[in-house]
Amino acid sequence: MITSNPNTVIELPIHGMDCAECALHVEKALAALPGVRDVQVYLAAEKAILHADPLVATLPVIRKTVQAAGYDVPPLGNEKEFPSIPRAGNFVKDILAFLGLIFGAVLLVTVAGEWLGLFERVTRYLPWYGGLALVLIGGFPIFKKVLLAALHKEVIAHTVMTLGVIAAIAVGEWITAAVVVFFMRIGDLTERFTTNKTRQAVKELTAMQPSLARIEQGGEEISVPAEQVLPGQIVLVRPGEVVPVDGVVESGSAAINQSAVTGESMPVEAGPGSHVYAASLLQSGSLRIRTTAAGSQSTFGKIIRLVEEAENNRARVQRFADRFSGWYVWVVLAIALLTILLRRDPLAAAAVLVVACSCSLALATPIAVLASTGAGARQGLIFKGGKFLELLARADILLVDKTGTLTPGLPVITDIHPAGGLSIEETLAAAAAVERHSEHPLAGAVRRAAYQQGIKVLPVENFINLPGQGAQAVLNGRTVRIGNWRILHKNLNLPAARRLEAQGKTIMFVDIEGETPGILAAADSLRTEVPEAINALRDLGFRRIELLTGDNPQSAATLAAEIGISFQAGLLPEDKINIVRRYQREGHTVVMVGDGINDAPALAQADIGIAMGAAGSGIALEAAHVLLMREDWSLVPKAVRIARKTMRVVKLNIGFTIIYNLVGLTLAAFGFLPPIAAAAAQSLPDLGILVNSSRLLNQR
Repeated sequence: MITSNPNTVIELPIHGMDCAECALHVEKALAALPGVRDVQVYLAAEKAILHADPLVATLPVIRKTVQAAGYDVPPLGNEKEFPSIPRAGNFVKDILAFLGLIFGAVLLVTVAGEWLGLFERVTRYLPWYGGLALVLIGGFPIFKKVLLAALHKEVIAHTVMTLGVIAAIAVGEWITAAVVVFFMRIGDLTERFTTNKTRQAVKELTAMQPSLARIEQGGEEISVPAEQVLPGQIVLVRPGEVVPVDGVVESGSAAINQSAVTGESMPVEAGPGSHVYAASLLQSGSLRIRTTAAGSQSTFGKIIRLVEEAENNRARVQRFADRFSGWYVWVVLAIALLTILLRRDPLAAAAVLVVACSCSLALATPIAVLASTGAGARQGLIFKGGKFLELLARADILLVDKTGTLTPGLPVITDIHPAGGLSIEETLAAAAAVERHSEHPLAGAVRRAAYQQGIKVLPVENFINLPGQGAQAVLNGRTVRIGNWRILHKNLNLPAARRLEAQGKTIMFVDIEGETPGILAAADSLRTEVPEAINALRDLGFRRIELLTGDNPQSAATLAAEIGISFQAGLLPEDKINIVRRYQREGHTVVMVGDGINDAPALAQADIGIAMGAAGSGIALEAAHVLLMREDWSLVPKAVRIARKTMRVVKLNIGFTIIYNLVGLTLAAFGFLPPIAAAAAQSLPDLGILVNSSRLLNQR
């Protein structure tokens, strides 16, 4: 039984959208439906997601609304199972487009014949009503969209050009109207081709995830849809198969290719205890995997969702283009009217309407953003939208975390000074017992040290995480605290700790009921690719690169000196947020790079939060704006380069379009651009923008 719930999520595919304006048109139509609280339409993913009351906004009503807007909702089901079956609607459109191209090619020959003395002969044998019929047939798909938009009180990019067709026919220039239709169809086909190329990145990602999984149930192997696998169920994967879920390896070993998730094609070894991700390929070996997440909740499912949603995080420059397109139509109409009133030249007025092209401004940003988003995803870089590409392109301050970011986050315990009255082994055992529930990298170092020395880790009670300090728990009735200087009950003079800090090591104190604390020292190494990446970022013009860490100043100074950057140490999470805010108040655009665990608040506060190794962190997937799916610092300057190249392409698109339209409108208004030449000229901005933006599809 379906109950009334205005927050019900309805996801449905939509076919026939070829441009950003199409998606916006559908979005407006669906948003106007009663019972719809929120709606997002994704061009690249060819779908809409509605938050609606299913008893008010029923599927038949939604389908009818989409169809009234000129598009189609296919039968719902698992479309991935039938990727090779062509849809009839697209087939018919392609046939009409092909006929339109033939018709246009014939007309172009006719136009060329004007200068060869053949034009008058053709028009003599083909009466005006025959030419009008050809214009209506060839332009029917376009005129239909314009009419449907007008019924919804909307003006779309093709509205101006349709007025140009009407104006050309009104002044007896049916051949001009035919050429306008031809180039409109050429522009539509080119735009559809480019959109499909950018859309292919999402389709390729989706196709990587298997639809079925084999699970153990009642001593048997059973195949079930992958999205129906529950957490805790055992999934079996054999050589050459793709992992269908996220999980932890229970048994077996394998060489596994995780390029679909991380962008890194080199296989990794997976064995008991290893984390594996959906869409990874087993190149050899077999695994039994205990499921932690499946379907849309898996890391790969979240990546697909982020790539699909990226187009809706619009850049500021795209919002400008959208506003410009809205009033551009009225500017063109005003220029055409003034041309009639002042110059008494209907042919010039018709040329003004014909040459005007607002499609190119609507295309300038979204095609470029979709192209870069798809290209980045194939390399392990997830951009959450054009807004963040634009911000990253102009960023000038880079703040970085230490543990798990500049360093691998796998430190080792190098020194142990026992707590008062305890042995080294007992001190380590107490520390490991408290840290058994912590996810901090230093906690892992403590646990590994205990395991290597064969120390049994006892259970604890009342575990409490102390952000920016450490952790505490009750062990055998005694409160044990482990962490930095802040966990100590009083200021102590501990020469051993100061000496170890001077060596650049990270200190952890083991405080048991306020007794003389034990001291653990841990050391971590710099990632090998960091120095080269930092130098590349300096070359890209970052004014300041600064290390922010909760570690002690000596450890931070040693690491910062190794790569030649400034640092601030001993910071709590809120301290990092305040530093980000201070730079923002000074007018800087701030990038924060972290591992997404204790850095999530600072990542979210920064203009651009970049999460390192986001494939293993659900928090990072939500908090950061740019995700590096593998732990590789070379991706940071690569992300900046992609962002800057994208914005250069966008600005070139917009600048070219504005200048071209101004020149074209001026020439047409003063009679220097006849209608037939204006018809050919109006298509060039679209083609130029699509060609320019397509350069981003194969960025390396």
